Amino acid sequence: MLRVHFAAEDLGRVRVAAGPDHLWELSNSVQTLQRRDGEGVFGRWRRWVRPRLPASCRFLSPLLPPHGSSPDFLTPTVGGGETFKAAVDTLVRTPEPRLRRDLQRVAAARPLPDWTRALALGDGGALLRLGQALRAYHEEALAPFWPRIHAQIDADRIRRLRGLLDGGTEGLLMGLGPRFRWRPPVLEVDYPVDHELHLHGRGLTLQPSFFCWPTAITLADDSLPPVLVHPIEHDPDWILPAATGAADGGGALGQLLGHTRASVLRAVRTGASTMELARLLGVTHPAISQHMKVLREAGLVVTVRKDGRSLHVATAAGRDLVRSSEPQVAGPVPDF
Repeated sequence: MLRVHFAAEDLGRVRVAAGPDHLWELSNSVQTLQRRDGEGVFGRWRRWVRPRLPASCRFLSPLLPPHGSSPDFLTPTVGGGETFKAAVDTLVRTPEPRLRRDLQRVAAARPLPDWTRALALGDGGALLRLGQALRAYHEEALAPFWPRIHAQIDADRIRRLRGLLDGGTEGLLMGLGPRFRWRPPVLEVDYPVDHELHLHGRGLTLQPSFFCWPTAITLADDSLPPVLVHPIEHDPDWILPAATGAADGGGALGQLLGHTRASVLRAVRTGASTMELARLLGVTHPAISQHMKVLREAGLVVTVRKDGRSLHVATAAGRDLVRSSEPQVAGPVPDF
């Protein structure tokens, strides 16, 4: 059980990360790739990725096993504010004391390969090999799917922000899912080990993660900025466009002509349910579902289903398409 202890000021310092974090997704996906559960969500992705990974990626498995702890230095950033390159550059500059401390903690729980001794000493060659393995893995396992991963996390973030608007911070915490229980002033989370996290006024970042599975994750070192990485709801067909080439944009985008479908796409820029869209546009639920099918196949919308309801959210490509179709009004440049 993980228990996150909130002080009064912490409730005003809870934030939802602005987007996916490259290194959290990489770390979580390496672990998920080695697991057998979650077949309905990750099975196709595992079968697609495994034969494509170069041998250098084996460097990551001992540090990121399917079960058990991992070094905190592998996830130095939170919130999608950095590019993947910048995130890796930050990681390979980890100070030697931090490397040694993290790896000693992990080695106390399970054996590590001999080469991790050089990594713990901050050896430049070991850090270079780690960076190369991270880049090779990202290129094959994550980059082809990143737009879909980003869209799914955008949809989850909108759900969280709706919970915040409806019920404040406590509503946000209570809406994280059945594995979370808000018992003020403590958030209880199903967790493989007992862990107490005291926020002490530092607040908490909620980091939605596509590959976090099946329970939430936090850092082992409580002195680091507090973060709770949690699973999201998935579109079960999320892999198909990337893996099969179905989203080449040709036939599906050609079907987008029409005022109703354009109105649907505009309406889901900030998220909307099927019921809300039907009421707003004056069309039937089946009609909305058909429009959504076409928009999803074109990679312009992602749908998240929860408790019998569907929330539709425009992807970055969908938002860009709406933005490009809006008239640009010319005018004088304002003085600032």
